[in-house]
Amino acid sequence: MNPAVHARPLFIALGLLLLLALWLSLALGPVSLPLQETLQAALRLLGLPLSGAGLEQAELILGQIRLPRTLLGLAVGAVLALSGVAMQGLFRNPLADPGLIGVSSGAALGAALAIVFGARLGGLPEAFAPYLLSACAFAGGLGVTTLVYRFGRRNGQTSVATMLLAGIALTALSGAAIGLFTYLADDTTLRTLTFWNLGSLNGASYARLWPLLIVTIAVALWLPRRAKALNALLLGESEARHLGFAVERLKRELVFCTALGVGAAVAAAGMIGFIGLVVPHLVRLLAGPDHRVLLPASALAGASLLLLADLVARLVMAPAELPIGIITALIGAPFFLYLLMRGRS
Repeated sequence: MNPAVHARPLFIALGLLLLLALWLSLALGPVSLPLQETLQAALRLLGLPLSGAGLEQAELILGQIRLPRTLLGLAVGAVLALSGVAMQGLFRNPLADPGLIGVSSGAALGAALAIVFGARLGGLPEAFAPYLLSACAFAGGLGVTTLVYRFGRRNGQTSVATMLLAGIALTALSGAAIGLFTYLADDTTLRTLTFWNLGSLNGASYARLWPLLIVTIAVALWLPRRAKALNALLLGESEARHLGFAVERLKRELVFCTALGVGAAVAAAGMIGFIGLVVPHLVRLLAGPDHRVLLPASALAGASLLLLADLVARLVMAPAELPIGIITALIGAPFFLYLLMRGRS
């Protein structure tokens, strides 16, 4: 039986959950909008000539603030969840996380460099200045991941265990460097660095959104094409080779895809943890280990979870706003402990 047909009720439920999360994210905030007004304003943004009292204000709120923020949350949640599935398939461990290959810590290191020393750089083009932080974070994530992959290569083969150990070592080294930059930072820079490391969708803009959307769409289109190879990899590398899959190429592609996706997400929204761990594992409990179902279902669930977490971050202390990384950690850490206790029993 086609796994998509078997999992149709799950996809319907996740699709409805995503629609609900999208509507709540657009409608709720310091200024709440009724459902009808939200829909009408959204249709006006699409170019339909609707008129009504208060629609201009609602259209302004949606178009300039909430729509880019909602789309950013959707893209970040989806790409982090997809990257989590890729890493759990690569390491053949349902408790693996994209941070294992150092991409998150590398992106944090690049961002810390930009925050602490960016103001001291002179001669930068004015058009490039708003993108300095995102560019440095993205470059840092890719750079550290490339080092991890190089350490794992030997005699034309890639050792997953060596990559894991190299990722742990480079994550610790990046953390030490970030600690040094934190020590050197002044009060204003330290506050910026602290809030960036906690993650937030605040200040979302279309300029920050489009690069991430392109990366997310590319990852979401590419990874499902490797679903059968990931299923074969669950049996072991030798078994996957006997089934005709190019295992070494698959490893390279998974590492590069994860580095690209997580690097872009961290560059756009800061450090947001546990999405890549919790979402794939939760979907796996509901739908099983078949990556043909697991990948698209995790993308839907990751986008929904991050939008709902952002909604809580906006509303729980309104008009102030909690960093979204705190909310995801409060959700993810107890769930991770539950998985550990469940595994022991």
